[in-house]
Amino acid sequence: MNSPNPTTVAASPPETPPRRGAIRLPKDRHAIVDNFFRFQSLFGLVAVFVIAIAVSPSRNGENVFLSSGNLANIVRAVSEIGIIAVGMTFVILIGGIDLSVGAVLGLAAVGSATLMVDSGLGIVPTVLIVLFIGTAFGATQGAIVARLGIQSFIVTLAGLQAARGIARMWSGGLGIPIAYGDGPQEAPEAFSLLSGSINGVLPVPALIFLAIGVGALLVLRSTAFARHVYAIGGNEKAARLSGVPVRRVRVTVFAISGLLAALAGIIHAGQLNQGSPNDGAGYELDAIAAVVIGGTSLAGGSGSMGGTIAGALLLGILNNILALNNIDANVQLVVKGLVIVAAAALQRLRPRIA
Repeated sequence: MNSPNPTTVAASPPETPPRRGAIRLPKDRHAIVDNFFRFQSLFGLVAVFVIAIAVSPSRNGENVFLSSGNLANIVRAVSEIGIIAVGMTFVILIGGIDLSVGAVLGLAAVGSATLMVDSGLGIVPTVLIVLFIGTAFGATQGAIVARLGIQSFIVTLAGLQAARGIARMWSGGLGIPIAYGDGPQEAPEAFSLLSGSINGVLPVPALIFLAIGVGALLVLRSTAFARHVYAIGGNEKAARLSGVPVRRVRVTVFAISGLLAALAGIIHAGQLNQGSPNDGAGYELDAIAAVVIGGTSLAGGSGSMGGTIAGALLLGILNNILALNNIDANVQLVVKGLVIVAAAALQRLRPRIA
């Protein structure tokens, strides 16, 4: 007589061992740590803001940092770098880099001044021409990267030199001052609004930065283009095999970066009332710093636009509070460098959480 078969119990798959050097955390703590890394730029922004309040000098019993004029100066100063950083985020998300944005800003500033002052064009045609130049410049760099397979670092480094050279030839190597009026060699008065404020509180450049940031945030959250960008940055080969138009997306991303750098150049010319071929020097480094502090991985495929916006504001507050306390400019550079390294170190630590 055969004995009944015993009940078969399915064996549980063995637990995947943690990566070497990873930190084992309970599930509840894992969620807390994951949320910390997701919002690291926001936490950093809040921390720097609180510290700035604490260490700010006072004037007539008023905290200088919290004064409306100082806060307006911060967002005004951040606006140009922030707009460039938005474009840089798209580039870094696909695993690229754009070193030409500062030079494109200078080219756009020279173009804005030259077209209005020397050529007598109005604001609308000037803005359209300058934005087209920036977009075409960025798209050309993207096409070279996509078609020839040259690293974006090399292509945009060459683009930096080219844009700077074109700006110097266009301006004769000199800054072009912008005077306002209806006569010859004068720009339309309305262009000076870029240096103004809404109700004396919100600077116009900050409002433009806010609009660009919100628009880019919506694009990254809800469009097929954004999914393609993340896919290319995560695994370009897999993205190509799954039907993602890698070349087209790459060209588009660099075109966006050039477009926003040109927009920042127009704002720059309006704020300083001049266009100089040397404008924007080093802006590319500040833009990259804002993106990295915002939590976007330089390897691509991971990051957010909200983080970039918070990173730009964090840098602006840091610069402001160091200046208010009369910290030596060289020390300011060291502090900014340490903040960038700390942000990059957090990115390296995140994958090691098991």
